[in-house]
Amino acid sequence: VKMKSQASMICCLMLFLATDSSHYRSKIHIKVGDKLQNSEGKPKTGRIQEKCQGPCISSSHCSQPCAKHFRGEIGFTCNKKQWQKSTETCTSLSVETLFKDSNGASRLSLASTWIPLHLLDFRSPDPIKSVAQGIRKHCPIDYACIIDVVKSSEATSGNIAFIVQLLKNISTDLSDNVTQQKMKSYSEVANHVLGPAAISNWAFIPDKNASSDLLQSVNLFARQLRIHNESESIVDELFIQTKGFQLNHNTSEKSFSFSMSMKNATEGISGVVEIPRQELRKLWPNGAQAVGIAFPTLGAILKEAHLHNASLPRPINGLVLSVVLPERLKEIILTFEKINKSRNARAQCVGWHSRKRRWDEKACATTLDVKNKVKCHCNYTNVVMSFSILMSPKSVTDKILDYVTCIGLSVSILSLVLCLLIEATVWSRVVVTEISYMRHVCIVNIAVSLLTANVWFIIGSNFNVKAQDYNWCVAVTFFSHFFYLSLFFWMLFKALLIIYGILVIFHRMMKSRMMAIGFAIGYGCPLVIAVTTVAVTEPEKGYVRPDACWLNWDNTKALLAFTVPALAIVAVNLIVVLVVAVNTQRPSIGSSKSQDVAIIMRISKNVAILTPLLGLTWGFGVATLIEGTSLTFHIIFAVLNAFQGFFILLFGTFSDHKIRDALKMRMSSLKGKSRAAENASLSPTNGSKLMNRG
Repeated sequence: VKMKSQASMICCLMLFLATDSSHYRSKIHIKVGDKLQNSEGKPKTGRIQEKCQGPCISSSHCSQPCAKHFRGEIGFTCNKKQWQKSTETCTSLSVETLFKDSNGASRLSLASTWIPLHLLDFRSPDPIKSVAQGIRKHCPIDYACIIDVVKSSEATSGNIAFIVQLLKNISTDLSDNVTQQKMKSYSEVANHVLGPAAISNWAFIPDKNASSDLLQSVNLFARQLRIHNESESIVDELFIQTKGFQLNHNTSEKSFSFSMSMKNATEGISGVVEIPRQELRKLWPNGAQAVGIAFPTLGAILKEAHLHNASLPRPINGLVLSVVLPERLKEIILTFEKINKSRNARAQCVGWHSRKRRWDEKACATTLDVKNKVKCHCNYTNVVMSFSILMSPKSVTDKILDYVTCIGLSVSILSLVLCLLIEATVWSRVVVTEISYMRHVCIVNIAVSLLTANVWFIIGSNFNVKAQDYNWCVAVTFFSHFFYLSLFFWMLFKALLIIYGILVIFHRMMKSRMMAIGFAIGYGCPLVIAVTTVAVTEPEKGYVRPDACWLNWDNTKALLAFTVPALAIVAVNLIVVLVVAVNTQRPSIGSSKSQDVAIIMRISKNVAILTPLLGLTWGFGVATLIEGTSLTFHIIFAVLNAFQGFFILLFGTFSDHKIRDALKMRMSSLKGKSRAAENASLSPTNGSKLMNRG
């Protein structure tokens, strides 16, 4: 009689919960046609209804039952006049199925995932411990009795939610004596819901805190783990790894090294957790232990509890690393390998706040951010035990450099226009000899090349590399490449002209021949390089970057067609500057200190003038290519080259005394003409004529 009354109570409870199941529904929108996958990755469509019956009205909901052998339902939401799946509670797991094969008898009551475990109080005296009671009875040493049942189940949304609740209950009720064998079994269960086949189904779990609960449960369980050996690898599953070692205040710097495979990736991804030596000195003499856990796929599953004004979810770009340390240790250093290794994939170090259920940017500071890896200095607390890196398309560094570039280009363009106007004004007065003529030809073409290149750069920065803009982007990149190369090759010709003026004294080349050589070097060589680069890389769509209108680096290394000639010319021009400096230093016997100072000043002036005119400031670009370069070098490089037009005006135009004299004469002649015109208009003869006209 007692059994019958319990059965009737269970049936009534299930009927009540089924009629009120809409309470657990969520409104997450997905794309039409999404299909679940079984544990082997093959789509299984028999569990999903094609659509709900009845009209689809905006924001309306409906539900359909799961397929045979599954309990629960599938929720749909109407979006854009189409039914889209929003929630799913289909489950084949229960507390009964976990232990049904133990001793050949069913010993525990039914518990579906869509029936939260705490509601089972209606059916048993202490049902929240039913899983714990089953494990204590059937497999208290290693939890092995539940592994096969879990691993053989399909990774549906309902089963995932059930397993998360299972792990949560184990962490709460069975964490008093965690051995390495228990940790392995626990991790095998967690590994089942972290695989690629399960990732897409996490989105349909009604409880959006499930992913956070999983992470917190694993951390709580690992906190009770006891390490016996000095250093050991405890868990080595595909999607969860655990390592640990003993610590004491005399221990040298310790680190965990993880290397794990990613979904659909041929190469693994790594992460390192380091405990600084100054932190280890805080430990008591009797020692302690440290445990590290790595998750390669958890970043795609974790859902942040956003605030009302929060932005869109931020993707994770590395492993999620959890650390369990003694309470006295507060600081750790973590190194993450980036999943997306694009040059623009900036990273931000963060820690997961278990109470706020979101990434905390204040928990970590980014100390190194290069193409392949990121180094973070993080603060460890009881509520911030897990860390990772967020992908940030724009960072503070980008903003600083953007401001410098924007201001510098504006000043540079105005300076170059003014430089060309001045050259046009004084041209006839300064081009007296062949050398002076060619020198000013070089300055004019350097200014024209840099001005045109800057204009194309501004045009390219406003382009988005989309299908409709791709051909335009190729054209913009070509002209930017060509004119920047022209800038360098005209600088090279100017350097050769300086050497020619120093070394060749008695024989002078004809002006026409020098002009032909100058234009062949200044525009011919860049044209050949630019056209060849397009012809080689564009058939494979590898000329421009996927995220900007500039030369590609990741796929075809097309950027080498700019960097190699530019840096080679900078090296040649540096030698020319050294030759000029040596030639300028002409000490005489018995020279005084004032003469020595004059020589030093003359050398410094020549170097200062030639440095921007010969493009030596681009040499700072070599430092920015080295991994771990300080932000200071990037800012110096941006300032020197963004303001290059201003430096050309300052050192190439205003510092030339002949140009200054020509400008003064031009201004004097203009003033003289204006005064003459004024005197003529005010002369008595002119006045009488005006009177007679009146």
